[in-house]
Amino acid sequence: MKHLALAALLLATPATADIEDARDLMETGEFTAAREALWPAARSGNADAEELIGVMYALGLGVERDEIRAFDWYLRSAMKGHPGAQSGVGWYYEVGLGMPAPDLIRAYMWYALSAIGGDPDAAISQEEVIKKMTPEEINKAHELVGDYKVWMYPFR
Repeated sequence: MKHLALAALLLATPATADIEDARDLMETGEFTAAREALWPAARSGNADAEELIGVMYALGLGVERDEIRAFDWYLRSAMKGHPGAQSGVGWYYEVGLGMPAPDLIRAYMWYALSAIGGDPDAAISQEEVIKKMTPEEINKAHELVGDYKVWMYPFR
């Protein structure tokens, strides 16, 4: 029993506690306090915190809405394998938000990676974006998925 308590204590790192506190604050609309709670973990590279900072910038929650900064925070988290952030990056590429133009190849790639990572909505997004793609674009997207999958999800 003592071993389980010790293991639980080790898993409950301050960053994890701060992220859970931040989620609670976001649910109650205390976005400025939530961002302050997330900031140290996000700056230290925690993918969950980075994704939530991205959400805050995307929706203008406690910060000025900023699509470019939102995308940047989503991308940081996505590169660490966060499925929700990967879907967010896919959406930005699909619609071309904050970019010169949409990029369906990269949108498909990120949706596919998100689906591999377990995001149930990513497969739906993937099905929708593929309807807008040429066979050449689909082939290129599959090549990119293969490139990323081997190091992002080596056991899937």
